[in-house]
Amino acid sequence: MFRRRNIILLFLIFSHIFCEKKDEDDLNTEELVQIYTEADEPIVEIVKGADVIKIVPAPDLSKEEPRFKVETPDKDVQDDSKIRRKINSLDTELVKMFYKSLEDKYPQYTTNKEYQNILPKFIDSQHEEKKTDENDEPNQNKEAEDIYKKAIEMFREVRPRKIEGLQALLKANELGHKKAKALIAWEYLFGTELPQNITYAKETFEELAAIGVSEAHMGLGFLYSTGIGVNASQPRALVHYTFAALSQNPWAQMVLGYRHWSGVTLSSDCESALNYYRLVANKVASEVSLSGGPVVQRIRLLEETENPSYSTGIMDKDLLDYYQMLADKGDVQAQVGLGQLHYQGGRGVELDSQKALHYFMNAADAGNPVAVAFLGKMYLEGNEYVKQDNKTAFEYFKKAADLGNPVGQSGLGLMYLYGRGVPKDYEKALNFFTLAADQGWVDGQLHLGIMYFGGLGVKRDYKLANKYFTLASQAGHVLAFYNLAQMHATGTGVMRSCPTAAELYKNVAERGRWSSHLMDAHFNYKRGRVNQAFIKYALLAEMGYEVAQSNAAFLLDRGEVTLWPEEFDQQVRALMYWSRAAGQGYSAAQVKLGDYYYYGLGTNVDYETAAMHYRIASDHQHNAQAMFNLGYMHEQGLGMEQDMYLAKRCYDLAAETSPDAKIPVALALIKLSLYFSFKYFKEKHLSNWYMLLNLDYLLRNYWDLYLLAVLVFVLFCTVYRRPNH
Repeated sequence: MFRRRNIILLFLIFSHIFCEKKDEDDLNTEELVQIYTEADEPIVEIVKGADVIKIVPAPDLSKEEPRFKVETPDKDVQDDSKIRRKINSLDTELVKMFYKSLEDKYPQYTTNKEYQNILPKFIDSQHEEKKTDENDEPNQNKEAEDIYKKAIEMFREVRPRKIEGLQALLKANELGHKKAKALIAWEYLFGTELPQNITYAKETFEELAAIGVSEAHMGLGFLYSTGIGVNASQPRALVHYTFAALSQNPWAQMVLGYRHWSGVTLSSDCESALNYYRLVANKVASEVSLSGGPVVQRIRLLEETENPSYSTGIMDKDLLDYYQMLADKGDVQAQVGLGQLHYQGGRGVELDSQKALHYFMNAADAGNPVAVAFLGKMYLEGNEYVKQDNKTAFEYFKKAADLGNPVGQSGLGLMYLYGRGVPKDYEKALNFFTLAADQGWVDGQLHLGIMYFGGLGVKRDYKLANKYFTLASQAGHVLAFYNLAQMHATGTGVMRSCPTAAELYKNVAERGRWSSHLMDAHFNYKRGRVNQAFIKYALLAEMGYEVAQSNAAFLLDRGEVTLWPEEFDQQVRALMYWSRAAGQGYSAAQVKLGDYYYYGLGTNVDYETAAMHYRIASDHQHNAQAMFNLGYMHEQGLGMEQDMYLAKRCYDLAAETSPDAKIPVALALIKLSLYFSFKYFKEKHLSNWYMLLNLDYLLRNYWDLYLLAVLVFVLFCTVYRRPNH
C-alpha cells in the first residue's frame, strides 16, 4: 500500500533521471510541490531539501523512557487508516491530470522514450492492483500468507533453516503468494539452493513487476544495470530501482543511496544519499540484538590469491577441530573462545546458540567469569534454545561483576538502565557502565554515550556522548556507528557534516542481514561455482559494498565468468567494477585501473590516464606496485616526459614501502646504473661503444628477462664451481 501512496513522488525522480541538461530551468522541489497542490490535497508530506523520500527523524535518545532496542520511527507508514483512505481516494483522473501538467510545463523531462514507455504502464499497474486489492482483500489467502511468514522466520533465525524455508516458499507460491514467487525467482537467479535459471528469473520479475511487487522491481533493476540476461540499460535500471525504493525495499534504497553518494549514473548528491542510507540504517539498527549482530566477513579474492601473507580471518577447519578437542577435554579457554565464536559469529564459524550455550555452561561450571557473563547475555536476550529470563540473567551478571568482569558489569548496567527485572536506577547503571568502559568493554562505552546524550542520571553532555560513541565504534559496534551518524546528520553536539553522516549510515546499512551473501559468494567460489559467486558479488556491488565490487572485477579479470561469451564484454565490466572499488579507496583497484588503461583492456590504450591512476595509488594510498609502475613509466617516457632521476626516486620509494618490491627494484636500479654509464660514454663521444652496449636498443622491452637470465646463470655457475669440503 505504501507504494501507491508514493505515486506522485515518483515524478520527482524522473525530473533527475531523464534530464539531458541541467540548467536554470531544472525542476526543484518547491515547483513540484506547487504543481501538485494545484491538482489536489497532498497525500504525502514532501520535505523541502529532500528530493525523493522524507527524512526519517532520528530516535530521540533523550527521552526518559529509553528503548531497549532501536525502533524505526516512521510509524505513520504502518496501518494508518487516515492515510489509507487518502490512498484509496487516488483515482486515475488525478494521476492523468498531474502527468499532463508535467508534460505541458516541463516537456524536456518527459520526451525520453524510457519515461514514455514505462511510466504509464506503472500507473496502469498501480490502479489495476488497487482494484484487485479492493476485490480480494476480504478474501485473501490467509494460508499462503501464514506459510510465507513462517518461511521468512526460518530464513531470519540465528541459524537459518534455508532448505525448510525454501520449501515453505515453494508451497506459498503454489497457493498464489506473489512475494513468495519473487523470492523464488531470486533463488533461481542466485543458483545456490535451486539450479541457476536466469531466464526464468527475468520472466518472473517482469510478470510480478507489472503488478508492483517491489522485490521484482529490484530484480529487474539489477538485471538491467548489470546486463545479465538482458541488454544493459541504466535508465531502465534506475526506473525499477526507484519503484522498489519507494516501496521501502532496503536493497533498492542502498543502490540509490550509493549512486547518489558516488555519482554513479546520477549526479552526486550527498543529502539524497544520506536520506536513502538513513532509511536502511533505521531498519538495521532496529534489528540489532545484545550480541551486536553477526560479524561481516570481508574477504578480498585478489589479496587471497596473490598475497601469501594475506589473512582471510576464516578459521581453518583443522584448527577449529583442534579447539573443539581441547574444549571437550575441559580446556576452559577453548570453551570460552568457541562459545563466543558460536554466539557472535565470525571467522567462518556459523552462529549456533545451542553450541554457544553448551560451551559457556561448561566454562561457567569451572568458574570462568567471561562465560558466566555471556550466559547472562543469553538469558537476558533469549533465543530458540534459551528462554528469556531476567532473574537468571541478573544472577549471572552479578556473579561475573563481583569477579570484576566488564561484560557482567555492563549487563547489570543494562538491566538497571532499562528496568529489566529490577527497578530503574540510572545512578547504578552509570556506575556499572563506567566500570565496564574503564576496562575497554564496548557495551559499556556505547551505553555511557547514550546516557550522556540523553542526560539520563547525569547532566547532558554531547561531547562526552560523542567520545564514548567514537570509542565504541572503534570496536565495530553497529549502534555506535548509528548514533554517531544521527549526531552528524542533525548537527547535535558536533558540526553537521553530510558526508560524514552518509558514510556512517552506509557503514550501518552494510551490516544488515543481507551481508551474509558475501560469505555465500566466497563459499560458491571455493566450490568452483563462479557464475553463482559472481551474481551475488555483483548484487552487493550494486548496493555499494566495495569488497564485492573488487571481487566481481577479479572474477571478470580472470575470465572465469561465463555469462558473457566475448572477452571484451568482460573486460569492460571489470573496468567498471575496478573503477567503483577504486572510488571507495581500494589501492589495488586503483593499480588495476592503471593496468587496464596501460594495456588497453576494455578501453583504448591511454598512458596518461594510466599514470594518473598509478600516481593516485602512490601518493594517497602508498601502494608499492603503483610506485614501481610510475618509475618504469618515467624511465620509458610513457605518458610523461622521460626522467631517469624521478624513475630512480619512484623505485626507491617502492623498495622502502614494501619488502616484496626489493628484488624487482634492485633489477631496475641495475639497469638504470648501466644507463647512466652508457650516457657517460656517449657524452665522451665513444659512440661506437655506446651503440654496441645500448641495451634499450638491443634488448627492447625484454631487458629485465635477459638480465634475470644472466643473473641466474651466474648463480648457477657459482654454486656448481663451489669446492667441496
